[in-house]
Amino acid sequence: MPSLLLGASIFVLLTVALGLFAILRRSADVDRLMAVQLLGTGGVAILLLLAVASETPPIVDVAVMLALFAAFAAVAFVRDASGASSEAKGE
Repeated sequence: MPSLLLGASIFVLLTVALGLFAILRRSADVDRLMAVQLLGTGGVAILLLLAVASETPPIVDVAVMLALFAAFAAVAFVRDASGASSEAKGE
């Protein structure tokens, strides 16, 4: 069973790497936010698979922290983008 989970985590890692390559080739800010979200989601999936495969519970804590950081990055981006658009309108 652990070898199946390790294989699944490698598959997720390769999929995330391909997705990041495709997203980061674009230059829009929204695409960069999507890259951060993809990295956060994929990283959480990989860490959870590795935690179950290696039977190491503290890895789950790292996965939760990564999920929180990705969410905070999205909120910070939206707040920054909304502040920039209101400055452009002169508000």
